[in-house]
Amino acid sequence: MNYYVIQVMTGDEERYLKLTQRAFQVASEPSAQIFAPERGLHGPPQEAETGRLLWPRRRLTIIKRGVRKQVLAPIFPGYLFYEAESVSPGAFGLLKRFSGFIKFLKDNHNIQPLAGEDRELLLHFISFGEIVDRSKVYLDANRRVRVASGPLKGLEGRIVKVDKRKGRAKVRLSLYENSFLIDFGFDLLSAAEKNEEGKA
Repeated sequence: MNYYVIQVMTGDEERYLKLTQRAFQVASEPSAQIFAPERGLHGPPQEAETGRLLWPRRRLTIIKRGVRKQVLAPIFPGYLFYEAESVSPGAFGLLKRFSGFIKFLKDNHNIQPLAGEDRELLLHFISFGEIVDRSKVYLDANRRVRVASGPLKGLEGRIVKVDKRKGRAKVRLSLYENSFLIDFGFDLLSAAEKNEEGKA
């Protein structure tokens, strides 16, 4: 399966996702044929419905006016991922017609699936589900943070800053050679919890 990157207006991801999901659902209904003359009146629908959109998010704890609150935030702000074998003309036409759409990467005339490290990074996150939870970390003998489990496991080399008080790790991510910093939440394990985690 391939993963194609759609750039949308940052902050508009959820609205765009809902609109396109609804449109894909309508496009997959048999009656949708009559609304698309390019398919022929009785011809089969184009395969606009063969893919699905993914919006990887992370669970964060924020403290506002002394109150702790759980929020969901995008892992890749301004980007959604289209999972499909290819981007059919029908899918392309459907995905670009909603406001908020900017372009496919690399561009609309050169749509390329994720490859190499970019693909591995996306697969790493979606292996935890579309919403990744907080990682479990512990302090080693030198009081450095080590990841026991969770989405930060395997990304230790990308961690650029750790805030133990807030339970946040700032991680450098990249996508098509664009680099950016994203916060991920973590829970600090006690020595007993660390031992239990090691046995699991």
